[in-house]
Amino acid sequence: MNKLPFLSEKKIVLASKSPRRQELLRGLGINFELRTKEVEEDFPTHLKGAEIALYLANKKGDAFLADLGPHELVITADTIVWVEDRVLNKASNKAEAQAMLRMLSGKTHEVITGVCLSTTKHRLAFTDTTEVTFATLSDEEIDFYIDHYQPFDKAGAYGIQEFIGYIGVTQLKGSYFNVVGLPIQRVYEGLKEMSRAE
Repeated sequence: MNKLPFLSEKKIVLASKSPRRQELLRGLGINFELRTKEVEEDFPTHLKGAEIALYLANKKGDAFLADLGPHELVITADTIVWVEDRVLNKASNKAEAQAMLRMLSGKTHEVITGVCLSTTKHRLAFTDTTEVTFATLSDEEIDFYIDHYQPFDKAGAYGIQEFIGYIGVTQLKGSYFNVVGLPIQRVYEGLKEMSRAE
């Protein structure tokens, strides 16, 4: 049973393998079931920034609609890093991770998360953007981070809650938790809005 009164009649489903998203949702006192599906993270090439994150969150939400029960609410999300008019998703190897971190070094980029809350009757989708400024990173620091933390499951090849965030992030404008993987305050407000709509 969920501790939050407005969710007492709802079964929450989190469609994410990310341990960071799972931890953030638990922090709200929400009990949830994990369900994942393989959804291709491709998108129309004309989309930019927040449009990409929103498209992918909705696409993931669509994949669950046919399986949702009448009292279930599924949370899907996608996080991208947007820098110099380019999207950085997950790095598939060390060379890609090195290239991404070199691109972020000494610059400000945006971390954008698209979130989609879906039931059989309603849907609420939104994005949240955080501006992150990095100090200039040396190749040695980049290699140390990649070798020790293997950040291949993270957009932009970094986790703010790890070594590279400790030494690299000089300024943050927006939600810290959004950079971790889920804008949890916005999610909380969205869940309240969905409960009123049901």
